[in-house]
Amino acid sequence: MASSPYGIRVSRTVWLRHELSLAHEVPRHPERPERIVALEAEMQRHDWFGCDVVRPPEVTREQLLAVHPARHIDFIEQLSLEGGGHIDYDTVAMAATYEAALRSAGGAVALVDALLSGSAATGFSAMRPPGHHAEPARAMGFCFFGNVAVAARRARAAHGVERVLVLDWDVHHGNGTNAIFHSDPSVLFVSIHEWPLYPGTGPASDLGEGEGEGFTVNLPVPGGSGDQTYRSLVDHVVLPLMAAWEPGLVLVSAGFDAHSLDPLATCTVSERGYAEMTASLRRACAVLGIPLGLVLEGGYSLEALTGSVAALMPALVAESPPAEGDGVPVHRLAAEAGERLAPWWPDLSQRGTTRRA
Repeated sequence: MASSPYGIRVSRTVWLRHELSLAHEVPRHPERPERIVALEAEMQRHDWFGCDVVRPPEVTREQLLAVHPARHIDFIEQLSLEGGGHIDYDTVAMAATYEAALRSAGGAVALVDALLSGSAATGFSAMRPPGHHAEPARAMGFCFFGNVAVAARRARAAHGVERVLVLDWDVHHGNGTNAIFHSDPSVLFVSIHEWPLYPGTGPASDLGEGEGEGFTVNLPVPGGSGDQTYRSLVDHVVLPLMAAWEPGLVLVSAGFDAHSLDPLATCTVSERGYAEMTASLRRACAVLGIPLGLVLEGGYSLEALTGSVAALMPALVAESPPAEGDGVPVHRLAAEAGERLAPWWPDLSQRGTTRRA
C-alpha cells in the first residue's frame, strides 16, 4: 500500500510513461509534446498520486498484427525512416513517429498486462501519439496505431479474457476502435462523442454487424453537452451494460477534449465530471471484481487536460471505490439509448423509461 497526497490508502495503481512520448513533434500541431510535459508536471506535483511509474517496452510486431495488417505497420515505419510526411491534412509522421507510436501502443499493452496479472488494480497509460482514430489499414486523426484495440486483443490472446468493454469518452468518435471491433462480439465498444464533429462517424444507428451486432454502442451528444449528459450516459447506459455483460476488463479511451476549455470541440464537461465518471466506473468494476485501465487519447487545452486528470486520480487510486453520491437522473439520450438497444440489452430499456431529465 502507498498513501496519496490526499491521505487515501491506495492499492497498486500503475502509471505508464516514456520519454519517447516527446519525440513525435509536428510543428504548430495541437497534438504536441507539451501535453505530456504539462501532465507529468502536474502528476509530479501530486507525487504521482502514489502510483508506480513504469516505462513500458515497445509493442511487438505480433501484437500489432492482431489489429493492423503488415502493410500498414511497414508504411508507418518506412515513412518515418524517410524523415516523415503528411498522411492526410492533419496526420503527419516525423522521423521519430514510428518509435513513439510503438512505445505508445506498448504502454497500453503493458497496462493490460499489469492489470490482468494481478500486479495492479487500476492504471493509466499516459502516452502519445493517441490511437482511437487509427483504422486497421489507415492512420488518421493524429493516430497511427490503435492503442486501445491492440491492448484489448492482448487481453484475450495472452490472458484469456473473453469479454472486454471499451468506453471511449473522447469528444471525437473513436472510428478506428469502432471499425476494428465492428463484427467482434468479444469487445463491447461504447463511444460518447459530440455530433456532428470530426471524423463524422458514430451515428446512434451504428450498432455493429454480423456476430458483433449490438456490441457497438454509439452515444452521440449535441455540442454544449456537459456533466449531466455524460454522467447520465455512463451511469444509465454503460454501467447497466457492464452489469448485464460482466466483462473481465474495462478500458477507457480517455480523451479530455470534451472539457469546456478545449479548443477543438464545444462540449462542456468539467474536471468534476471526469472525476465522477471515473468514480462510477470504479464502483461498477468493484462489484464485478475486475480491473480498470485508462489510455490517453485527446485533450488539447493543457489546463483542462492536467486539471481533469488530477481530479479523477483520487477515484482511480483509492483502495476502495468512492461512495456513491446523489447520482444523476436518466437523461433523454440515455433513455433513447436504452430503447434503441433493447433487442440486445433489454435491461437498459427497462431502466431508461423512468426518471427522465
